[in-house]
Amino acid sequence: MASLKETLRLRVVQPVKQQLWQGVTPSKLALSLALGVVISVMPLLGITTVVALLVSVIFRLNHVAVVAANYAAYPLQIMLFIPFFEAGARLTGGAPIPFSLDQIRSELGAGVWPTLVRYGDANLRALGAWALVAPLVTWILFAVFRRMLARLPLPQREPPAAP
Repeated sequence: MASLKETLRLRVVQPVKQQLWQGVTPSKLALSLALGVVISVMPLLGITTVVALLVSVIFRLNHVAVVAANYAAYPLQIMLFIPFFEAGARLTGGAPIPFSLDQIRSELGAGVWPTLVRYGDANLRALGAWALVAPLVTWILFAVFRRMLARLPLPQREPPAAP
């Protein structure tokens, strides 16, 4: 558990502190963090970091904060993956796809491409479910993060030297 705390401190807390030292406004930083978290739970494995960087460039957000939040919230993606698939099936009236680790392993063993095609439609429906909740969750997280960051005393002197 200590290594997890240390990893979060190094990869999330320290970059956020550095951004505040560099004069990033709490609102801009809050939006960066909120979008990083929301993008990280997108039900598309393996591309959330690229999407987060692209969004940060398009909206001129803080790249470090977006990626730090994206990494920190990555475990949520795993936890929400199947619920997004189920929600997508319910929203579109599609047949839910049963998930079992053994089934997916055997399908991947038979071929990666056919497995991707098989789950492609279900993944698009899951992405649709995510897209429906993403704006509201982004807004809520933005409000929470902005309030938290606004309460922090902003530094009045130069940041300490990096170790």
